[in-house]
Amino acid sequence: MNDAAPAIAVEGLSKRFDATVALDDVSFSIPQGEIRALIGENGAGKSTLVKILAGLIREDSGSIHVFGEDVAIGRPARAHRLGIQTAFQEMTLIDDLTVTQNMLLPYEPLVAGQIDRRGSKRAVVQHFARFGLDDVNPNALVSDLALSTRQKIEIAKAVAREPRVLLLDEPTSTLSAADVDWLGDLINTLHADGVTIVFISHRMAEVRRFCQSLTVLRNGLHVGSYEIDEVSDDEVVSLVIGRSLGAIYPERENYRQADASVPAFAGDGLTIGGTLDDLSFELWPGEVLGIGALQGMGQRELFEALFGERGVDGGTIALGGRPLTLASPADAVRAGISMVPEDRKTEALFLRLTGGANASIPMIDRFASAGWIDRKAEAAAVDEVLNDLQVHPRALYKAVSSFSGGNQQKIAIAKWLLARSQVLLTFDPTRGVDIGTKHEIYVLIRALAKAGVAILYYTTEIPELVNICDRVLVMYRGRMVKELIGEEITEEAIMGYALGAGGPEEGAEATAGAQSESGAGAAPCATFRLPACRASPGSRAWRATAACWSRSRPSSASSSAWT
Repeated sequence: MNDAAPAIAVEGLSKRFDATVALDDVSFSIPQGEIRALIGENGAGKSTLVKILAGLIREDSGSIHVFGEDVAIGRPARAHRLGIQTAFQEMTLIDDLTVTQNMLLPYEPLVAGQIDRRGSKRAVVQHFARFGLDDVNPNALVSDLALSTRQKIEIAKAVAREPRVLLLDEPTSTLSAADVDWLGDLINTLHADGVTIVFISHRMAEVRRFCQSLTVLRNGLHVGSYEIDEVSDDEVVSLVIGRSLGAIYPERENYRQADASVPAFAGDGLTIGGTLDDLSFELWPGEVLGIGALQGMGQRELFEALFGERGVDGGTIALGGRPLTLASPADAVRAGISMVPEDRKTEALFLRLTGGANASIPMIDRFASAGWIDRKAEAAAVDEVLNDLQVHPRALYKAVSSFSGGNQQKIAIAKWLLARSQVLLTFDPTRGVDIGTKHEIYVLIRALAKAGVAILYYTTEIPELVNICDRVLVMYRGRMVKELIGEEITEEAIMGYALGAGGPEEGAEATAGAQSESGAGAAPCATFRLPACRASPGSRAWRATAACWSRSRPSSASSSAWT
């Protein structure tokens, strides 16, 4: 291989799936040792390109050069021999195998033709010590691990194979801020060792933090490649979506129904084990009520309880002023409560079924008569909601797995539009989607509120709380500690209370102190997912957490949607 040649060079690369052109005559190159961001909307062709380089699919035409060698990859084993490893957003881990088995599959050490179990565990322990993952149990089943831990294992598996080229496909979409710092340290180490890294992300803050250059794809075409400092965030937005987006967030009007005599949805004194403690809230028709909380503060348990996935030990839930008992999600759906969960792949969709089937399943009884389903009526109803969400009509008959992440998220939302639920629970609904789709989801949320739907909105991206929600309830250690309304809803106020302080003034003081300790030139964190801060307010650990958030804050409304 030619050490002077680009690490990766593609020329005239094209790939078609039936009538869909995923890549159209794409040409660009990446120098050896460079960290290159690959960005674009969902469906722009990024994942198709990664799959071709990883050997999972073959290109229809064009050529690929790896370190100067003209190659036809075609199989993952061939990609591995060329030094290409991939950490996928849609993780390749097998839930029913242990961490050790997943890390080494299919390269487990053998003794006399049998897998060397002790040697396997020893190798993984050494890898984890090297990567700073000592807290991960090598014997644990992957299915028992948190989503963020699984993502770190997916990344560690690729890095452990000592790649010359590392493809990172949305590696931070499930990571906490501390985990993003972990990844940053890992990327710096790999970069120092001369590894070429292709970094796919929808978060511009991370692109600027980690990458030296970026390549933009749009509708399967190569729009251009630039040094990271050559283009502003607004210019990147225009390159990605082909137009100026204007305001990221829609205008926020007060749609709360003034004539409502009782809340649409409420919880009173909710207690769940040692997680939620005497938690109460009221959600009114036409209102978007935000939940502000750091990771692990009880917000997941709250949403699961409100959707019937988890029982409550104390307190009551009321719908329209009437007590409601939820023994299962089916009870919630029947009552008119729906939920968009965090992980669309495992919690919201049947990937092998069509988009039409996924959208109609919760309300299939509506189209049934005398034991038969009226497929024509079902298709018409689903087509209407898919059209409202700007999902291509082929979703009616194509498997969900064949669609981009953004379109999959829209299909996950579509079924609840079809259900006409009056209470919508959204748990990080914009995770892992591009800026254009985020904008569409923001507009949809406000339109649903205008139609009288009551929406409970949790997000790991704090600017969304500020710009989307009418009120924000801040949680700390399983309790609601502050209600913010109107102009009170600021990033400083939310984080001050979420960190256990008395508000923005204390939060600002802690942030300033932490910045002086950590250094003004520290790299920014890229997301609101911070580790649960158990330290006392004002302590060194508390201030460090506050500083981590402060450095991640976007500088403009445009860039905030990228964080």
